[in-house]
Amino acid sequence: MDTRLLELLVCPVTKGPLTYKHETQELVSRSARLAYPVRDGIPVLLENEARVLTDIELEEGRQP
Repeated sequence: MDTRLLELLVCPVTKGPLTYKHETQELVSRSARLAYPVRDGIPVLLENEARVLTDIELEEGRQP
């Protein structure tokens, strides 16, 4: 994921920042508790395409 593009993208639900998870090919919005897929390098920022993050996933992504 291009870091310049990531700086411009925001969560369509909360307008908050997104972080890229390379392992799952997703853009994560912690504030919305959603993970948006990235397919063929293209972010799919549609709420109905996103999956809901579990409490465990949110805890794993938390910075120390």
